[in-house]
This record gives sequence, C-alpha cells and structure tokens, in this order.
Amino acid sequence: MNNINFNLEKKLKPSKITVIGKMKRSWQLYLLILPTFVYFIVFKYIPMYGILMAFKDFMPSKGIIGSPWVGFKHFNRFFNSFQFVTLIKNTVSLSVIQMVVTFPIPIIIALMLNQLTREKVKKFIQTVIYAPYFISTVVLVGMMQIFLSPSSGFINKIIQALGGEAVYFFSSPEWFQPLYVLSSIWQGTGWATVIYMAALAGVDPQLHEAAIVDGASKLRRIFTVDVPAIMPVIIIQLVLSIGNVMNVGFEKAFLMQTSLNLDTSEIIPTYIYKIGLQQSQYSFSTAVGLFNAVINLVLLISVNQIVKKFSETSLW
Repeated sequence: MNNINFNLEKKLKPSKITVIGKMKRSWQLYLLILPTFVYFIVFKYIPMYGILMAFKDFMPSKGIIGSPWVGFKHFNRFFNSFQFVTLIKNTVSLSVIQMVVTFPIPIIIALMLNQLTREKVKKFIQTVIYAPYFISTVVLVGMMQIFLSPSSGFINKIIQALGGEAVYFFSSPEWFQPLYVLSSIWQGTGWATVIYMAALAGVDPQLHEAAIVDGASKLRRIFTVDVPAIMPVIIIQLVLSIGNVMNVGFEKAFLMQTSLNLDTSEIIPTYIYKIGLQQSQYSFSTAVGLFNAVINLVLLISVNQIVKKFSETSLW
C-alpha cells in the first residue's frame, strides 16, 4: 500500500527539468539564435578588451597588453582641455534639440494617418515620408550643399528674389544645428512613423466602437484610445533616445563640418575621429570614447529606473 501511494505521489508531482534539459527540448530555437549570439560575442564583447588602451600609453609595437599603464592620465587631459566644455555643450545641445523636435513628430503623423479611411491615400503618404530614409547620409548632405549653395542653390535664389541677401548656410555656425535637425526630421520621420503605425494596428476596434457609442469625437478617441495603446512604445523609444544623448550621428555632422562652423559643429564623435584616426592618439581617443559611453550608460539606467517607478513599461 505504501508503495502504491509513493508511486501516485511521484506521478502527481511535476518533474524537475534542468537547464540542459530545457535546452535539449528547444534546441531548434537555440540553434536559430546561435548566429546572433556568436556575432555579439565576436564583434561586440571580445573587442571590449580594447578599452584598456584608455588607461595605457598605447604603442603598436608592444600591443595593448605590453603598453605601459598610465591610469587616468588621458581622462585628466580631456577634462582639463580647453575644448572639453565646448564639446560637451555642442554634443548635448544638438542631441537634446534633435530629440525634442524630432521625437513627437512621428507620433503626431502616425495618429493622423491612422484616422485616414482611404487606404490608397494613406499608403501614398506613408511611401512619400518613408522614402527619404533610404537616402544615404553622403547623398543627403550633398543635396543640402546643392540646395543651399549661396550662388546656385534654389533656397538662396528664393531669398534673393524676395529682396534678401544670399545666406552662407554651411559657413555660419548658427545654422549648423537647425540644418542638422531639419534634415533629420526629413530623413528619419518616416521610419519612426512606421513603428507607431504598427503599434496602432494592434488597437482593438471594439474600443473605438464603444467610444463612438459614448459620443466621443475623433480627437477624444485619439487621446483616450490610441495614445494609451501606443504609450508603451513611446516610453521605450524615449528611454532609448535619452540613453543615446551623447551619441549624435557622426557621419552627417562630419560631412556638414567646415572650418568656419566648428564652434557649433565640433562634437565628441567627430573629435574622437580626428584625434584617434587622423592624429593617431589612440589611447586619448579611447579615453574620450569610454567617457562618452559611460555617460550614455548612466543616463540609460537612470531613465529606465525612473520610468519603471512611474509606469509598468521599461527596458528591463
């Protein structure tokens, strides 16, 4: 009788499955993710040992390990340099202005497109605003230089036709940030709009039907149904944007730079490129890059924790 009870209890109790057992049961999924896992290990994590150069006087002949330690020498040099304040101010101001201006526009456009009932018109508008995303940054800056040329650009032709004088856009420090942000809006709005449109596609139509029965207008339904539905996506995008405050796009900033607009166009990514690759100051540029990465990491973790306290949505 005792043996029968023991066998019944054994059958009723759920069997403990080890980690290896779970991996064997789902080996197809692990095999599917293996290339991505290998990619991140090989190209993202293994090269991280290179940050040791930030604490050494790197000599190519001795390698990273054999180069002498200098501690925080390169960090102190950067903090005490006359360019430190200018670089931080230019990088942060450009990134914040771009985020404040460009972040809400895709949300507004997605909400407006979602209200369109004619599918052909909606698809046409989506195609028009999404197409610039596929233009390379080099081509984009080339187009800007042609359009804004003080001698032959049609923008200056219009200004002169209205009685104004030609504006040297790429030579004026005060025009760098507006041109950078406006070009980002034109090029990136379409891609960001697609993300929010995908989120709006998952909204239950019955919620809108119930709101219509209650007498809610279109504007009311947008704020009570659509916006709450895409709020998790908005929060995630906002956290990622704030976590990348110091990572302003290097390529476009570098291509838009001239010797006359360096007062506002010199940012940390372009500075790292110049001192690291052009001047071969590898240790110093690594220290600056590490400082930049640490600031982004601190911002990302801090903002995520704040968002986690006030909402149910967070990165982790």
